[in-house]
Amino acid sequence: MNLSTHRPRRVLVLDGQGGGIGAQLVRLLRPRLPEDCELLCLGTNVLATSAMLKAGGSQGATGENAIVYQAARADLILGPIGIIMANGILGEVSPTMAAAVSGSDAVKILIPSTTCGIHVAGTENCRLDEYLRRAIEQAEKVLL
Repeated sequence: MNLSTHRPRRVLVLDGQGGGIGAQLVRLLRPRLPEDCELLCLGTNVLATSAMLKAGGSQGATGENAIVYQAARADLILGPIGIIMANGILGEVSPTMAAAVSGSDAVKILIPSTTCGIHVAGTENCRLDEYLRRAIEQAEKVLL
């Protein structure tokens, strides 16, 4: 009997607040994922997790421990830029969560948002839908 040691690649979508950005990422990413990918939705709160699951996520979890645990096992992480900032997303991202996400070996694709107080030099001032489209294109390049 041949037991494969290959594990599915883990793609995490993280969000807070109402989960709007995360839900849009899940909706756009789900149909483009290779078969060997798990799409996990992690929210800083139940509302965000629920929104991402309704958008098509495979599994979801909520809170600091889930985010810290899964970030260490992820291959790709997508979400708003505030997920790597202590006290980001209006204080929903704890310093522990931010350290786990930013310190993860996973490739990170972040959506710029000036509401987090982070301005990235070199980014264009685009509408959210354009940033989301670009994020999905980058995710496809990483996963293929």
